[in-house]
Amino acid sequence: MTAPWWLTASGAARAFSRRLVSPVELVQALLDRIAALDPHLHGFVRVDAEAALAAARAAAEEIAAGRVRGPLHGVPVGIEDLIDIAGLPTTCASRLRLDHVASADAACVAKLRAAGAILLGKLTTHEFGLAGPDADGPFPSARNPWSPAHHAGGAGVGLAAGLFPLAVAADHAGGVRHPAAACGVVGLKPSAGLVSRRGVVPVSFTCGQVGPMARTVADVALLLDALAGHDPLDPGSVVPPRRNFAAMLGRGAAGLRIGFVRHFHERDLTADAATAAALEQVLRTLAQEGAEAREVTLPPLADFTVVGGVLTAGEAWAVHQPWLRARPGEYGRPARRFLMTGAFLGAGDYVAAQSRRRHLITAVEAVLREVDVLLCAALPEPAGASCDALMPFNVTGHPALTMPAGLSPSGMPVSVQFVGRYFEEATLLRAAGAWERAAGTDALHPSSA
Repeated sequence: MTAPWWLTASGAARAFSRRLVSPVELVQALLDRIAALDPHLHGFVRVDAEAALAAARAAAEEIAAGRVRGPLHGVPVGIEDLIDIAGLPTTCASRLRLDHVASADAACVAKLRAAGAILLGKLTTHEFGLAGPDADGPFPSARNPWSPAHHAGGAGVGLAAGLFPLAVAADHAGGVRHPAAACGVVGLKPSAGLVSRRGVVPVSFTCGQVGPMARTVADVALLLDALAGHDPLDPGSVVPPRRNFAAMLGRGAAGLRIGFVRHFHERDLTADAATAAALEQVLRTLAQEGAEAREVTLPPLADFTVVGGVLTAGEAWAVHQPWLRARPGEYGRPARRFLMTGAFLGAGDYVAAQSRRRHLITAVEAVLREVDVLLCAALPEPAGASCDALMPFNVTGHPALTMPAGLSPSGMPVSVQFVGRYFEEATLLRAAGAWERAAGTDALHPSSA
């Protein structure tokens, strides 16, 4: 059998049903691996070992009795430390919140519990998910297992290192997709309103969403099935068309219309040679698999970056201004510097950004009427810090997924991004799954792990 730490969620479910491993054995193996590797990687800010083992024992009993709740029953999940788990601190990597203990589960966490998933603990993030890393923060920054010289969010780090098979994180300017891209795993920012944000510490009401992360496209689909749905207590939640997000994974790329946004990495950003070559390879491969590929043009990246920056800074300032005025010294320097930019924005700046956002949405929608999925850069270089190519779809709210596309000459993951129409995550996952099967990217693991 595959080493337990490299089991996918679907693989774990099969192993449970065949009694090859139990949820208790899997959780214990992961806890042992966390104890061995995480002191160097810092993917977790808190491991909730006792509660995880208790939940695993309960899941094992239910599964043995034939009371299987679904494909996530007994499967371990890591939760970013912007998301509430009842009884645990939600610190947001900030000294302001070290003693803030959540009184209730976030809506997404409640859904995971109902599905029988096992919560392993809270994962490292930049302060309030805004800016970092902060060398003087209350927790060490997470280290990319492909190269500890690089930082990444704890969700991406833990997935790449085999500390858990699934994770949930917030994406305000790439917070799901950036660590996924940097660490060679799969991260999906869903359509705006598809997954409830209730119980998630807010950063940007316009640009922020909650999304699934995993090592495979199929696992992302399984996790999204558990997370998606209308929440009447979240004013930003919508009633989406109900779909099985994994339903089209086996269809392959034949007949898909792929729009290639070449100017993102050739004109708006200058991607390194490995990234540019990977994008071309993905395009060629999908065309060989039967997709129709064409080049398309969106507004320049700078337009999205400026609008996203104004909206995120303005809305984050609205949330944080009472604390910034009363306790500015408790913020780390990167977060404080970003938040203070919001203090200098006026109502006119914000209104203008929202107006320009409507134009950007219209432009992207026009292109997506002609193609099914967009293919574009994720990061301009392996494990790079730039989120410029990720921000456009925070601004517009379209679903966007980053995933690996091979390794650079230096041995770091190279990533690409797929983007879909609103609430057509199934088609987006279909395209991503076709590339994953053709290239075998789900088999990439860092040698250090």
